[in-house]
Order: sequence, then structure tokens, then C-alpha cells
Amino acid sequence: MDLVQLLGENVRQARKAQGMSQEELAFRAGMKRSYLSDLERGTRNPTVRALGRLADALAMSPGTLLELLPRP
Repeated sequence: MDLVQLLGENVRQARKAQGMSQEELAFRAGMKRSYLSDLERGTRNPTVRALGRLADALAMSPGTLLELLPRP
């Protein structure tokens, strides 16, 4: 799996585990929902700033979002 797809899967998994909608996570991270949707699908390359914002909004480290997370 490529890194962009891995990040997208991890963001989606963490978001759902916390019971958040895409809209809520996007608001907390200061980005548009459509951008978040593209990131989760792995169709957009995230910036380092976006990675940091998502990690903060999910209360995770940026490095954790780039690791292979165990499936629930």
C-alpha cells in the first residue's frame, strides 16, 4: 500500500473509532470536508501542515497516522 493510501485509511479508521463524521473532523482540523474526503480515499497528496492538523484533531502523533494501524 502506498503511503498516501495508508494515511487515508488510518485517518478514516481513527475518525470512525472516535465517532466523528468527516464534517466534524474537517472542522476541527481547519480544512474543507471535500479535501478530507480526498485524503481518506488516497486521491490527494497531503501537505505536512494538513498531516499535523489532522493529527492534532485526532489527538494522535503525525507519525502514528503514517504507520500501519491494526484493524479493529
